[in-house]
Amino acid sequence: MDADIYREPLPDVRRWRRPPWASSRPTTRGFGDRFIPNRGDRMNMNIAEALLNIPRKDESTEEVSPSRAAYRKLLSDTMLQGRTRVFSFSNRPRSPLKSSLEAPTPTHRQPARKRRQIPQAPEKTLDAPDIVGDDRFNVLDWGNKNVLSIALDDKVYLWNATDGSTTELVTVPESSAPITSVSWAPDGRHIAIGQCNSIVELYDVTTKKLLRTLAGIHQGPVGSLAWNNNHLLTTGGAHGAIINNDVRIQSHAVRSYRGHDDVICGLKWSSCGKHLASGGADKLLNIWDVSRSSPLHRFSNHTSTVRAVAWCPFKDNLLASGGGETDHCIKFWNVSAGTCLKSVETGSEVCGLLWSKHERELLSSHGPEKNQIAVWKYPSMTKIAELTGHSSSVLYMTQSPDGCQVASASSDETLKLWQINEKSTEKKAPKSPHMGPTNMYSYIR
Repeated sequence: MDADIYREPLPDVRRWRRPPWASSRPTTRGFGDRFIPNRGDRMNMNIAEALLNIPRKDESTEEVSPSRAAYRKLLSDTMLQGRTRVFSFSNRPRSPLKSSLEAPTPTHRQPARKRRQIPQAPEKTLDAPDIVGDDRFNVLDWGNKNVLSIALDDKVYLWNATDGSTTELVTVPESSAPITSVSWAPDGRHIAIGQCNSIVELYDVTTKKLLRTLAGIHQGPVGSLAWNNNHLLTTGGAHGAIINNDVRIQSHAVRSYRGHDDVICGLKWSSCGKHLASGGADKLLNIWDVSRSSPLHRFSNHTSTVRAVAWCPFKDNLLASGGGETDHCIKFWNVSAGTCLKSVETGSEVCGLLWSKHERELLSSHGPEKNQIAVWKYPSMTKIAELTGHSSSVLYMTQSPDGCQVASASSDETLKLWQINEKSTEKKAPKSPHMGPTNMYSYIR
């Protein structure tokens, strides 16, 4: 029976009819790809171009007023460059339109920053007879009222940088001479004077009156002074003692720091008032916390007297120090971590250090052979200027309140003023009395 199945005749395919929806004739409407149209033979590009470029009949027969015709012509010339159609077929694209109504593209460029030129010669030279040339002392300081103080043997002179006048503040007795240190209080009105007999005196420069005498705190010359604020004066003595003195109270010695075995040559408080840096003839650099009597850090990396110390004004935990005759190095310290960041060989004794108030620069004063002041770019420590003019070691160096001038003094008995930065001619607008949180209450009332 299975064989009979295979013997059945096949169906006649000729009798099969196509469904009505499946026509064998081509459709009258062709569809191409859904993204690419199929123009085929029915798209005549020549006719299309003619239809796009030939003006319409209504446009050629329309009557328009002279003003409207003038407006159309101006519009065609300005926006369409004489074309009657916005879109038309062409072989190459036309150049972009430039409307006369558009404002010109601004071509202003930022002016290049003028390279700063530091004069190589001093702006002014003053006589400083009988100045003491001792690297243990600090006899030059510039106050916030723009008055420069200098000690010459047993006298202290004040030079007003604003009007150029010079006055004598005080002459100490012969038993107190020579004067070993001077330091202005932050208010610019009071000055501390350290003497060879271990006494420190405080004066009001406006009245030239002695306000206070601090005695019995040191043995020997007081060579270093540093103010933390208007009432806390730190003094450094000849036997390594460092004393904090509150000048408002009778028992003025409020704290002592013990960490040096020899003369204190340099003292500086940080701008935040929390840390004190001290350098001594024992080749040590100590960092003190204001509330502790023992050193926070003790650095012995220098190989000679540490006289030059300077806190960075734009980074509270950065300190620079300089070594003496056999050291020749400027070292940078991170006082938070207690590490030395960099050491730079200068080639000569480092007597003083100052950070610029305008640029990221460091100034250093030196001894033989050049007895120069060097200006360094920080942090690369590229030397950008070298100022010479002294004939012996530049032991003393200080900066004007505006940071534009530097004063230097040497045992060659001269005081020189150097122009480091140009003075700004712009006047700052005064702050309104209600600005700031401290005046908020008075403003609300």
